[in-house]
Amino acid sequence: MKIKKSVLSISLIILAVFFTIIIKTVDVKAIGPNNSFVGLSSINHFFSQNIKYNQVWYQISEILGIMAILLALVFAFVGLYEWIKRKSLKKVDPELFLLGAFYVVVLIIYLLFEKLAINYRPILIDDMLEASYPSSHTMLSLCICGSAVFISKYFIKNQKKREIFKKCTVLLMILLVVTRFLSGVHWVTDIIGGIIISAALLSTFNWQLENLERRKNASQKDKI
Repeated sequence: MKIKKSVLSISLIILAVFFTIIIKTVDVKAIGPNNSFVGLSSINHFFSQNIKYNQVWYQISEILGIMAILLALVFAFVGLYEWIKRKSLKKVDPELFLLGAFYVVVLIIYLLFEKLAINYRPILIDDMLEASYPSSHTMLSLCICGSAVFISKYFIKNQKKREIFKKCTVLLMILLVVTRFLSGVHWVTDIIGGIIISAALLSTFNWQLENLERRKNASQKDKI
């Protein structure tokens, strides 16, 4: 049975909220640097004892994150190109406007968690505590790459090239999560939270893409 995109989106949003509440309230102990409190401390402590800070994996994850940002810039340039070529902002593909709005929402959520500071990192950054939940690197990168996969069908018409693009982008997403986890700069629940929140955001984006396509098809039928 195929699950409706709206149901999937709402379910994942609820899951993301529920998981965040758990992180803030369940098994909270001072196991972090400077006796900072961490939710689900038993699980996080276990993984932090086995996965220490690794500069090589950290640098690799940073490079992969830059690749994800460059991917977002590609779509920004596509929108700019369409604007210049078609000489009207109204003639830019609506999918790009939706993508831009999605980026804004993701950025707002990122800034919100930076202020809330649900957890702090398992290591000090420049001798200071830094917000750790969710892994913003994971969340931002997954949202950029995942949305690129969803929107690729509108801009890569060649099916073979589109499939190659999707596979490469999904591989980038996997490598981003794995290297960030192995870098040891986050608690394991930060990574999990980043994945869940990204899934909620991406499912909502995909749902809105479907609604946009439905409206476009209805509009085209009205013109016939």
